Amino acid sequence: MGKKESKASARASSPRQNINKTSIISEGKSMNKQNVSPKSVCKVIFRLPKEAAPGAKSVSIVGDFNKWNITETKMKRLKNGDFTLTLELPCDREYSFRYLIDTNQWEKNWFADKHIPLETEENNSAII
Repeated sequence: MGKKESKASARASSPRQNINKTSIISEGKSMNKQNVSPKSVCKVIFRLPKEAAPGAKSVSIVGDFNKWNITETKMKRLKNGDFTLTLELPCDREYSFRYLIDTNQWEKNWFADKHIPLETEENNSAII
């Protein structure tokens, strides 16, 4: 067994094995989902890179999980200019969402599980 294999085996038997990473949506990790066992809850880490919201002062995530309330779920701005937020959501459901930048500009997550067309030319993002 090589060094990489033995390290992977050691990690697999660690106490953290109750968290099962189900998917990383993109190389830039703009969204990351983890099942948290034994609960039927998924920990979802949202990340909006600064390039998607240059000069933004605030970003909220708005969607099914907060009844599309534009002020309830603010994201935290990181030192590098990205915005992030971690939510625990019930698993086995689809959630439609969008980012609201500075209360006047909507942005979708380009690496979401899928995109839902709206009546306008825009799309909502969805996590499954």
